[in-house]
Parts: sequence; C-alpha cells; structure tokens
Amino acid sequence: MIIILVIFFHIIIFQWLTRKKKNVDGKHVVVTGGSSGIGLWVAINAVRKGADVTIVARNVRILEKAVAVIKENCIRDDQKVEYYSLDLSKEHEIIEKGFNDIEAKLGDIYMLVNCAGQALCGVIEDVKPEDARFLMNLNYFGTLYPIQYVLPKMKVKKDGIIVLTSSQAGLMGIYGLGPYSAAKFALRGLAEALSMETKHLGINVTLGLPADTDTPGFANEQKSKPKITQEICSGGGLFKPEDVGKKLFEDALKGNFFSILGFESWILSILCVGMSPWKNPLLGILQSYVMGALRMISFVIQWNFGRIVKKYYQPKEKTN
Repeated sequence: MIIILVIFFHIIIFQWLTRKKKNVDGKHVVVTGGSSGIGLWVAINAVRKGADVTIVARNVRILEKAVAVIKENCIRDDQKVEYYSLDLSKEHEIIEKGFNDIEAKLGDIYMLVNCAGQALCGVIEDVKPEDARFLMNLNYFGTLYPIQYVLPKMKVKKDGIIVLTSSQAGLMGIYGLGPYSAAKFALRGLAEALSMETKHLGINVTLGLPADTDTPGFANEQKSKPKITQEICSGGGLFKPEDVGKKLFEDALKGNFFSILGFESWILSILCVGMSPWKNPLLGILQSYVMGALRMISFVIQWNFGRIVKKYYQPKEKTN
C-alpha cells in the first residue's frame, strides 16, 4: 500500500513540476522516421501545435502519403509540411547535405525528433557482421549526425529541442536483441552527454524509451524475432503509435529527460535512472525512495526471463 501511495505521489508531483512547455508554433520541426509509426504521430502532434514540419525517411511513396495525412491535421492554411528522402544509415557527408537541403526549404530547425531506427533479431553469434554494423549506423550514427548538424545554431540561439528515440532494450539487454540493444544503449549515453552539454543553454533533450509499439517496423521485426524473445517481450503489451508519439512529443516540449508510457517502462526508468539528468531534486528523492522496492520486483522479472530461456533449452522428455 505504501508503494502504491508513493507511486501515485510521484506521478502527481511529476506532472506538477513539468507543466511549463516550449512552444513550436510557427517553428520548424524535423522528424526522422516520420513517414510511419511513432514518428508520423509526432509529426501530426507538431502540426496540431502550429509547427511547420519536415519528415525524413527513405521511401518516397510512403513519404507522400504521410505528408497528406499530416496536412489534414494542420490548424492554419499557411502551415508547411514537406518530406525529404534520405537514408540515415549512410555517411556523415550525405546526412549533412540532406539537412542543408531541408533547412533551405523551411528554415532553421527548432526541434529535431530522431525516430528513424530498425531492429534485426537473432542470438548474438548468428547476427551477420554487416547487419550488426547496419544497426549501429542507422540507430546510433543516424541519430548522431543530424544532432551534430542542428547543435551549432541551437547553441547560438540558446533554444531548441532534441529528441532521441531509444527503447526498453536500451535500458535492459534482452535475449535475441543483442546488437540492437547495444545501439540503443549507445543512444542513452549520447543523450546524457548531450543534456550535460546543452542544459545551461536552455536546450531540451529527451530520450524516448518506448515499449513494443504497433508500427510497420515492429511487424517487420517479428519476422526474425526468436520465439524466446517474443515470449519475453509479450508481457509488456503492445502500445498504439498515436499514444506513444503524443507522449514523446509532450515530454519533449516539457523538457523531461525520459519519455515513458506504461507501468513496465516506469519501473525500468526508475531502476535504471542511475546518473541520468534530473529536472527537480524532489523527483530525485521520490525515485530514491521507491527504488529499493522496485529492485525486488526486478528480481522477479529477471527470474521469469531466465525461466523462459531455460524452458526452451531444456531437452524434451522422450516418450515410448
């Protein structure tokens, strides 16, 4: 009962302390991976707040359809919605040229939301070297390079918003997601360093930690996901991209470092908070208070994951 009350108090205080938001009305928001899934819903929420939006992805046909959907949510006739076809797993020079072109159309980027990413599943020894390299190039460098492009201007203006989208697998290594987890773990380190470098300048940095979300990327991921991984991940449920996208966008406007949705994500964010940035000392005190009890819960979660793995590897009894 005490834990429940502390959790409730934590949520109320958190909401009260994070009321003030940045304003994107009339400003340029760029969303990588914005043609579908979470990124598409971030873009939709941005135009609903009056922003001009550019979405970035590879497939032109899907980008064109997404632009039409986003435009339907604009609140003014003079809002602009553009797309740019770009493979974010490519070299720095290609990314830099792409973002130069993007700013040439709609002006300086005020908010950068990095949602482009992909998972390739399999036990570590079975993942091809080229696939592991691709996961790092897209998930990590495909986020780092756009950030490097927008940072100088944001620092001069002492304003801006940068979002990095990691995963629950960026807080906890999961069977069958080794190289993917490594890339998503890297994003947390990048986000923490970025926050330390920019907080004094008034630049918001948010790290998204979505659970499994019903997106085209998730559907594709399921094709190569081992049965053990599927069973482990099934306990967290499947979230709607519109809910995750809205929460990510709102948390970024508020300047929350972690963006989470769902009870399991809340538990993980508390257990793994470590040296991550804090917005208010009171939140830190509340996190410290509940962490001990949640650590005990984590023992049960880890035991259950181990039980699932062991179940699949136990030799089946022979029948006569």
